[in-house]
Amino acid sequence: MTNNAIYIQFQIFQEFSTHNFAIIIKLYFFHMRILFYSLQMICRNLIISFLVFFSISAYAQDKPPTDDLFEDIIIRDHLDQRILTLNKLPYFADREGEITFEQILEMPDDQLFQYNPNYNPRQFIDNANYWIRLDLRVDSVSHKYWLIEFYDQTIDEIEVFKPLSHQATAANDFIRLPMGDSRPFDERAFQHKNFEVMMNPSTPGHYTYYIKIRSHRFADIRIALRSVNRFVFWSLNEYFLFGLLYGMILIISIYNALMYTIIREKKYLYYIFYILSVGIYAMCVDGIAFQYLWPNFPAWNEIAYGVFLYFIILFALLFTKKFLITRVNTPTLDKVLIGLIVVRSFVFLYGLLIDNDIFEHRITDIMIMAFIFYTGFAAWKKGFQPARFFVIAYGVLFIGFFIKALVLWGDIPFNTVLHYSLRIAFIIEMILLSFALADRVRILKHNRDMVLQKMLKEQEDNLKMKEELNQSLEQKVASRTRELREKNHLLEVSYDKLKEQSNEIYMINSMLDLENWKLKSKLKSVVKGRMLKSKLTFDEFTTVFPNEDTCLQQVAHMKWNENYACRRCENKKYSNGNKKYARRCTKCGYNESATAYTLFHGIKFPLVKAFYILYVVLNHEDYMSLEELANILELQKNTVWAFKKKVNNFLHDEEEHGHIHAWKDVMVDLEMIEKENT
Repeated sequence: MTNNAIYIQFQIFQEFSTHNFAIIIKLYFFHMRILFYSLQMICRNLIISFLVFFSISAYAQDKPPTDDLFEDIIIRDHLDQRILTLNKLPYFADREGEITFEQILEMPDDQLFQYNPNYNPRQFIDNANYWIRLDLRVDSVSHKYWLIEFYDQTIDEIEVFKPLSHQATAANDFIRLPMGDSRPFDERAFQHKNFEVMMNPSTPGHYTYYIKIRSHRFADIRIALRSVNRFVFWSLNEYFLFGLLYGMILIISIYNALMYTIIREKKYLYYIFYILSVGIYAMCVDGIAFQYLWPNFPAWNEIAYGVFLYFIILFALLFTKKFLITRVNTPTLDKVLIGLIVVRSFVFLYGLLIDNDIFEHRITDIMIMAFIFYTGFAAWKKGFQPARFFVIAYGVLFIGFFIKALVLWGDIPFNTVLHYSLRIAFIIEMILLSFALADRVRILKHNRDMVLQKMLKEQEDNLKMKEELNQSLEQKVASRTRELREKNHLLEVSYDKLKEQSNEIYMINSMLDLENWKLKSKLKSVVKGRMLKSKLTFDEFTTVFPNEDTCLQQVAHMKWNENYACRRCENKKYSNGNKKYARRCTKCGYNESATAYTLFHGIKFPLVKAFYILYVVLNHEDYMSLEELANILELQKNTVWAFKKKVNNFLHDEEEHGHIHAWKDVMVDLEMIEKENT
């Protein structure tokens, strides 16, 4: 078995806990002991019963000379049983079913009844009336009770016309005894699975029995002449074997039900349903089901065998899928099995609801069983060892089917063992499938042990490699640690040096910052001086008013330098507004921005540029043309002209009130702001 197959088996076993696995092993050995003792008991009983049946069969074949056989059947007390087939009896087939018993009595015997030594059961005509003439001769007074028995319990209608005396010639001299499986079971004279008629030939003479047989499907016409003692002996042994068969099925079902409750694998459930279906199907074929399960439902009895045959096929396919793990071992055949389940279910529903006669066609089921056998062989060939008993089991079942078919078709001589070949095959198949389930557990246990041993060996190798690796790593870590310590020492020395250099750089930067501040202060004072006395360029101007924030601060200071007063309620208290340098009245909540009600309210260009235009207008209005100012500020001439006009108008109004009259007023205010900020 390959390693992959071993690991697949081990993964299957991992579905069970350790406790459940121990229980499975105990049940496995318990199962094997049960099977051993069961086989021992069954084999002993089967050998005894078959020896009895062989003696009965041999006794049944002990015939008188040929001349007597083809004329009269002589009743002798020393010969307890005679089994007669249709090729040894005079008969004729009424295809139309129109001839009555009265007409038969009126017609010459040689005109209707003929011997056909070449008759074969496959020549049976459905729905035809088979008339059989049975001539019995009693040479001396018999001290036994005798009966006529019909083996095939599936015959629809049987009518036996029993003579009241050995001189019976007219219809009134006969008693009509109807029977068949189309009638309720309780109407039978004998509560037995077969059909029996008492003869009681007490007076020596010639007795002629007429028998009419009609069936809508194949019928195996075998007539047994038996003494009651032989019938009782035969029936007791036959029912005893049936009890063994059905008892085995029940015991195996209960055992597998217990296994299912522990393992919870569906294959055990499918196997239970399979063998139960086999048991009920065998009971239907044997007539036991009609006798004990549904004696008052002959219509259901007509189709019951077909229903349970479907269940046999269904659960056989499902069991095959689960037991052989076809989804893994044979994926292609797994899909075919699913297709067969669907097709067989459709055929079953058609036969159940539309045409019951389709249940008579067994070739489909034989082909499905052959495919199951092939699937098992394919899985076995691929290394799935539990399939070996599975293949042997279905091989035995095939042999049983084949022998039973040959017996029914008359291709091989009839005897008791061959007659029950299918039941024997079912028994052997169930035993082998039980061995297959137990063998699967054994193989899985063996594979599990192999995997565990392999895992343990791998763990030991891994531990050894781990120890070697750890030692190597420890040596490398120690060496690396020494190197890191040396490098850390060098880094610490370098860090100390860098720290000293950093401190020196910091001191130098501090001195440079101080010098820069002094230079900026001097530069700003120089620019301010120039702002008052000389003409500043825009770049020089931005050193005093570098950004929007400085300009807004200057506007707010100039606006509210003489204390704040709300324009709506004249409240003197305020808080910060929603914009920078805006103020909000604490009483009415009026929010006023820094540029509101000023020269700079509503402008669409930067406030720094507006300040420069104001600077130019206040101090040096004529030294720069409108076009030059617009180019310097990167504004349109109309924008610059409009704001200059606004400034001039504002200054004109302010001068009338005695307010701002020169740029130095703005500068004084700016210095006050800087002093307040510092």
